[in-house]
Amino acid sequence: MDNNLLSSVTDLLTAAFVLGILGGLVAIGVMFVVDVTQTTHAIRRNYPVIGRFRYLFESLGEFFRQYFFAMDREELPFNRAQRSWVYRAAKNIDNTVPFGSTRSLAESGTILFVNTPFPTLDEESLPLETLTIGPYCDQPYRTASIFNISGMSFGAISKPAVLALSNGARMAGCWMNTGEGGLSPYHLEGGADIVLQIGTAKYGVRDGSGQLSDDRLRELAALPQVRMFELKLSQGAKPGKGGILPAAKVTEEIARIRGISAGVDSISPNRHPEINSVAELLDSIDHIRTVTGKPTGFKLVIGSSDFLEDFCDEIHRRGIESAPDFITLDGGDGGTGASPQSLIDYVGLPLRESLPMLSNKLIERDLKRRIRIIASGKLIDPAAVAYAICLGADFVVSARGFMFAIGCIQALQCNKNTCPTGITTHNLRLQKGLVVSDKAERVKNYCNNINWEVGVIAHSCGVDEPRRLRRHHARIVSSEGRSIPLNELFPEPANAHAPNERS
Repeated sequence: MDNNLLSSVTDLLTAAFVLGILGGLVAIGVMFVVDVTQTTHAIRRNYPVIGRFRYLFESLGEFFRQYFFAMDREELPFNRAQRSWVYRAAKNIDNTVPFGSTRSLAESGTILFVNTPFPTLDEESLPLETLTIGPYCDQPYRTASIFNISGMSFGAISKPAVLALSNGARMAGCWMNTGEGGLSPYHLEGGADIVLQIGTAKYGVRDGSGQLSDDRLRELAALPQVRMFELKLSQGAKPGKGGILPAAKVTEEIARIRGISAGVDSISPNRHPEINSVAELLDSIDHIRTVTGKPTGFKLVIGSSDFLEDFCDEIHRRGIESAPDFITLDGGDGGTGASPQSLIDYVGLPLRESLPMLSNKLIERDLKRRIRIIASGKLIDPAAVAYAICLGADFVVSARGFMFAIGCIQALQCNKNTCPTGITTHNLRLQKGLVVSDKAERVKNYCNNINWEVGVIAHSCGVDEPRRLRRHHARIVSSEGRSIPLNELFPEPANAHAPNERS
């Protein structure tokens, strides 16, 4: 080949290569700008360009995961199928699936609902019933939404996460629990109904010595958005251990709201020092309710049934007005931002066992209509919510479900300050990925779709309103592979179906 021709070809190839490199750099630059300015995907916003690989791998996983990765139903604490349902519900896109279920119907513990040959027609269905919480209070709370936002403290989660949740809760008509970190301006800014949780450290409602402040209680109760107060005894992921917020997440603002020092580990006591008996528990509830004039209940994890008998005896000794207005029952399978593994893995009864235990005792002692049961602990999809209602819950609350709704990818970094989606971090660079307006809409969609699909299950079982589901409407698969009706596995008291049991 002629040397001049060879030189020309070489020059052209070199120029093409350089142009290709420049074109690639320009394309990467354009993608970078697009990613950091778009508001829909937190991962791309926080990790421009390289974040796109997540969606590529996620797409390829549909075809290759059966060979190389976990199947849809294998991951813990929440598998891919569960997370995908929440993501679709939050985005309000088609949530139907083709071909057949990937869920095994033979595994022990599998829930099956009992459909009727003559399901409820859509036009025969009733709207969600409005229930009253705290009928003896100066300011009772009336609400209909079955599904609500469980306690997540400002501190454990970020400012944009709180804003997205509170705005979404307002739009969905559900309540939002503050968690034990106190009431922040961002809870109020969203306009949601607020359940103010009082943890063992009394964050947000404490005086200078760390004791419960009546003046602070009155100040918070005067806010119309604050609808109820919840005294936290224990939490599903760490019963017997107080809240834990690492020093890296205790900013000046969070410290000010909690009434503690910044940059120091925020560790709550194992229990309320002044509450060491059923009598002292009821005294504390009565005190908070008297000072605030608003419904007051408590949150706990049940370890055995011994406590419940003494609890009911003391209420009847004092009078029905002395009862807590609600009990939030958390299961041992509940979640948290940080917990010792020994507690998260081994302590506390799961909700499927403790919920019928509590419901039965309240029915037996004629307290079920007085005390509302709020179920908590790994309830993120319609079947889990409907199952809890069958077992006696009046309401269901979820934290992790709503975290998925605002973008959580189960990165398992909640106990650090490195959450890649901006939910559980106070790193401003990572928080920018969580766009409040977009995620608030997803919170609303997720809540509305849960309430709607619980109704779909109820109609299939032949009832016209979800809270009319009972134990005979569901079965659970035993270790022998045969399903057993819930009312046989957890027999109900004789007066379980008294009129207006939940009204």
